[in-house]
Amino acid sequence: MILFLLPDHDYDPTESAVPWAALQDAGIPARFATPEGRVALADDRLVEKGFSFLSPLLMTRPAALHAYDRMREDPHFQSPFAYSDVIDSEVTGVVVPGGHAPGMKSMLESATAQTIFARALLAEKPVAAVCHGVLLAARAIDPATGLSVLHDRQTTAVTATLELSAWNLTRLRLGTYYRTYPQTVQAEVTAALRNPNQFKRGPLLPQRDSPTHPNRGFTVRDRNYISARWPGDCHRLATEYRDLVLENRNASR
Repeated sequence: MILFLLPDHDYDPTESAVPWAALQDAGIPARFATPEGRVALADDRLVEKGFSFLSPLLMTRPAALHAYDRMREDPHFQSPFAYSDVIDSEVTGVVVPGGHAPGMKSMLESATAQTIFARALLAEKPVAAVCHGVLLAARAIDPATGLSVLHDRQTTAVTATLELSAWNLTRLRLGTYYRTYPQTVQAEVTAALRNPNQFKRGPLLPQRDSPTHPNRGFTVRDRNYISARWPGDCHRLATEYRDLVLENRNASR
């Protein structure tokens, strides 16, 4: 099974549901895990509350909301594992969505979730992380070296430019909503790498991809690991991760 790691709440609906829908439509089974095995809903501001006049820019797009509605109806979504109940041998791959609201910390700071990701990556199973989800990957430790499992990998994540731009647009109204931690995601992820050049920023002016134009997104693949920066990369991430899972399945037959 492909395992989606989710926090207690506050994850990004696009970054979870678009990859899930791509797997579902390809007949690839997926399950979910949350800190205590309770159903976790996405960041309500991205789904319903909005951002006043900035809502058209910052809220989740209709196609992704439709995928999120489908995902919420999945019986597996309604019955997630607790992180502590995940059995490594049953996991064939891992997906880690992002999000920036405070509830994300229940996943990002979980040693158990970090270990689930580390074991899957080190076992050469297909793994993916996007946006703040890459923080969990960077914090996952290789027990053989004591270093991050990303130490010798190329990766991307939400860039400092994207993170700080969203914060500056909203900070007068929402304060630190777009600043999960005082340090940017890019800074923490880069510090976990052997060489700063392993962090790939992508185009300075990102384009938002779509179901019909996935190549507008930006992803980085390093062996069995795929990463992306923000919701605007997730249709491409979903397509490439689905293909990686199928590639891995065919190679193991």
